[in-house]
Amino acid sequence: MAAIVLVAAVCSFFFPKVTGVVRTSWVTPLLGCVMFGMGLTLELKDFGKVFRRPKDVLIGCVCQFVIMPLLAWGLAWAFRLPTELALGVVLVGCCPGGTSSNVITYLSKGDVALSVGMTGISTLVAPLLTPLLVKLFAGAYIPVDFWGMFLSIVKVILLPIALGLIIKKYLPKVSTAVLPFLPAFSTLVITMIVMAVVSANSGKLHECGLLVIGVVMLHNLLGYGLGYLVGWGLKMEPAKRIAVSIEVGMQNSGLACSLAATHFATMALAGVPGAIFSVWHNISGALYARIFRR
Repeated sequence: MAAIVLVAAVCSFFFPKVTGVVRTSWVTPLLGCVMFGMGLTLELKDFGKVFRRPKDVLIGCVCQFVIMPLLAWGLAWAFRLPTELALGVVLVGCCPGGTSSNVITYLSKGDVALSVGMTGISTLVAPLLTPLLVKLFAGAYIPVDFWGMFLSIVKVILLPIALGLIIKKYLPKVSTAVLPFLPAFSTLVITMIVMAVVSANSGKLHECGLLVIGVVMLHNLLGYGLGYLVGWGLKMEPAKRIAVSIEVGMQNSGLACSLAATHFATMALAGVPGAIFSVWHNISGALYARIFRR
């Protein structure tokens, strides 16, 4: 997936007219498709893990919504990012954990149950916390519509997941039939999201591409490191530290792209950090997993 998304991003950067057939207006429904697929892989009992280990999940979620927004705000300030890019970095930092974090945790021999629980809970509370944090950290850059963003996240995240859960429960033959194709489908959809955002902003990326790429990489890597340090400081088991580290470092950057396209359409570059994060965290996640497996 990392290789495919990277190739798509590079092609969109150099040949935007070719990949520009995928419009930015498609980003929100495309992300809804990914979330629907996530719902098909879950069961209600997965959320029961939270009640069996509330302390671990709570630690992970607090880290998620404290470390990454603060890092985003700090990096945007430290590198004096233009307003549009600063907003985009903050959007990424305020989003819940990415769905690929569960796969990377598994490959890293981390605590997969904890990772799934953290992703589930951070996604469920995202409609409230994400708009609140964006308003807190980005309100100085641009007016933020809290309730509009809340409803957007409910529509693009919670409703598709709920629909997937319902189909999994009441139409199990349908979900079983499509499950083998979900990884390829999710890769295709995420690739299309990256193509839409990068091709739409390729011209401006020529001016500030290296700067924003560096900031996005730092954001992700510092998230891994600080997440692991918190787990170590709280004397969590190594497998739990790995899960917290990966969950904190990997964001639902597709949601950041969707929110940028829906609520900040006049600020073209706001979606770029999310697109770059989508490419980079899959690459870094694969390398991270290789390190921990060794």
